[in-house]
Amino acid sequence: MAEDDIQDIDDAAVPSTEMVEPTDEEEVEARARRPIYFIVGAMVLVLVILLAVFIVLRQRAAAIDAEKKTDVVVSVKVAKAEKDLIAKEVSAIGTVVPVRRSDVAASISAQIRQMGQLKNKLVKQGDPIAVLSSEDLVAQRNQAQAALDEARLNLQTVQKVQIPQATAQSTKEVNDAKAESDNTRATYERRETLYQKGGISLKDLEASQLAYTNALDAYRLALSNAEINRTGVNPNSQSIGVAKIKQAQDQLANIEVQVRRGTVRAPISGIVTDQFQFDGEFAQAGAKLVTIADISTMIVKAPFADNVVHDLKVGDAVTVYPMEAPDEKLTGSVTLISRSSDPQNRTVEVWARFGNPQGLLPANGAVQFVVESQPFDDAIVVPSAAVTLDATNSDEGTVMVVGQDMIAHETKVKVGVKQGDKTQIVEGLSGGETVVTEGNYSLPDGTKVEVATEKAGDDEDEK
Repeated sequence: MAEDDIQDIDDAAVPSTEMVEPTDEEEVEARARRPIYFIVGAMVLVLVILLAVFIVLRQRAAAIDAEKKTDVVVSVKVAKAEKDLIAKEVSAIGTVVPVRRSDVAASISAQIRQMGQLKNKLVKQGDPIAVLSSEDLVAQRNQAQAALDEARLNLQTVQKVQIPQATAQSTKEVNDAKAESDNTRATYERRETLYQKGGISLKDLEASQLAYTNALDAYRLALSNAEINRTGVNPNSQSIGVAKIKQAQDQLANIEVQVRRGTVRAPISGIVTDQFQFDGEFAQAGAKLVTIADISTMIVKAPFADNVVHDLKVGDAVTVYPMEAPDEKLTGSVTLISRSSDPQNRTVEVWARFGNPQGLLPANGAVQFVVESQPFDDAIVVPSAAVTLDATNSDEGTVMVVGQDMIAHETKVKVGVKQGDKTQIVEGLSGGETVVTEGNYSLPDGTKVEVATEKAGDDEDEK
């Protein structure tokens, strides 16, 4: 194409300024719009630049996070999910009472002559608790002792004087009667011979016969009296003397008991938990002086709701935590479950017996009473710290299980019985898994972990 032709085309494409000339108003309006266009363009440019910077920074942050995620290893503590025995725990506040307890009272009415401050003191069986005024009883005892001595002397008199005298008298009477009987019999026999020869009359013979009969009767009477004295009078006299001695002894023993009651002694060994009267006061017979409790063995009584007690039985393991020493604990077993229920509180009393060698269980003190019931054998058990529950009262949650590649994976589980720091896993684990017990809170799934050593754990505790 010729240069002249090209020049013609260009001239045709470009409008000629000579043909359209703007007016003065249009030129002023165009000049007013130029700053607005400039500002808008500048703002758009800034926004574009900012958007580009934001995208670049976000990409870099994502790259850094990805790099960190692949490089970070979290230090955790772990434990094994093991098969173990676990039991359901129920607890209540129990009251401590001593197995042996004694209210010591005065047996006589008298003024307290001597009694110290005994509350909280240890006393042994037989130790004096109080001394009561008993001078009148001492006088009565002396009188009873004198009566006993007199009764003993009377018995000696009967045995050594009266009975021998009576025996001797009876013997003499028998001998005299026998001699008289023998003499009258001989006389009668002689006169009978004379009568047969006609030497005396029948009247004289009959008189001699009557004398012999009377003498024989007197001899028989003497024998009977002697036998009565030997078998009746003498033993009875001796028995009466013995009975009087026994009566005097009983009277003296009774007074002795009264005198001994003037000194009140501890019936058992233990601690004086209460003192009701003091030196110088007047003690009435039957009035309590002190209360002694043997705290070497204690019974803890705890009320449980009647809908809980049906799961308990005698022999279930019990642990008590004294309120005064919550870090200490004593173990025992249920010894009694009451067969009656409190109608107001709907509770049933459960007893357990404990030795108390260190005195951790004070009389009438309070303890946390925990019973382990419904034991499960071969239950899958993990430390409670390993379980993160969905809610406080939920039985579902998660545990972080560490595989052989040391990657922690979140695992859904269902929990059962909780006992102390152990929790039963009903679903989700089969036993033998390694679970995270410390460091599992907000630990992302798939995080690489390492097991913290005991030394490292100690250093962290020191910090």
